[in-house]
Amino acid sequence: MDDYPLLDLFWTMLWFFLWIMWLFLLFKIITDIFRDDELSGWGKAGWLILCLVLPFIGVLIYVIARGTGMTQRETARARDAEAAFQDYIRETAGPGAGGTGSAGDELTRLVGLKERGALTEEEFQKAKAKILA
Repeated sequence: MDDYPLLDLFWTMLWFFLWIMWLFLLFKIITDIFRDDELSGWGKAGWLILCLVLPFIGVLIYVIARGTGMTQRETARARDAEAAFQDYIRETAGPGAGGTGSAGDELTRLVGLKERGALTEEEFQKAKAKILA
């Protein structure tokens, strides 16, 4: 253990950590290249080749040239995912689960359930009476 002093261990760990950070950035950039709808196929191929053939320089050039757009695209994707999730929650919860749906909407939904066979005539009548009450 005398051949590998503590300072060398520190430098090795630092370089390893930086290499791992670079790998994460490389994968993030490759993901961004493929998800960018505005970039043409040739543009995607060019950026991908640059990042794979000249990895350190290619990643640095990509971050400098397209870093702001990368952030904007990621923010837009997160916003769209949140909106889709909220729509799904509203659709799944439905107006009967604390929403502001009208009695007509509820009756329409009940008729649809009855027609599909999800409700029996007795269950339909009970639910209809509850809505109209």
